[in-house]
Amino acid sequence: MILDDVHRGVRKNKERKRLGRGTGSGLGKTSGRGHKGAGSRAGYSSRLGFEGGQMPLMRRIAKRGFNNNFFSTRVAIVNLEALENVFENGAVVDAESLKAAGLVKGRYDAIKVLGDGELTKKLTVKVNRISKGAAEKVKAAGGSVETVI
Repeated sequence: MILDDVHRGVRKNKERKRLGRGTGSGLGKTSGRGHKGAGSRAGYSSRLGFEGGQMPLMRRIAKRGFNNNFFSTRVAIVNLEALENVFENGAVVDAESLKAAGLVKGRYDAIKVLGDGELTKKLTVKVNRISKGAAEKVKAAGGSVETVI
């Protein structure tokens, strides 16, 4: 490789196509628009998704099915390990305290405590849902569980 060859033929600014300047230019006569048809006319613009008369993709795809996800309940999940790290002994764990601690964020319909991790502190847990394992661990640590509707 010759270093001088690296940039040879490379232009920073591409020259624009000069249309309709004779047949020898390669873009004479029809100026790259082809013969007849809508695309050859001035002011032509096709609508979004137009496929030249072929059945468009949006009409070919099946429109079956319904997703009930919009109506599902969003459950915020908190593990016992997080409660162990954040709350002091004898604290009350409810929606407000979880929000203040930053364990629950965003929009949700219910809060559920899961039994991942160990619990050594005595806590009063007042949440919408709690797993069996989590409830057993809270009671074993000397705390109490209360489900709020």
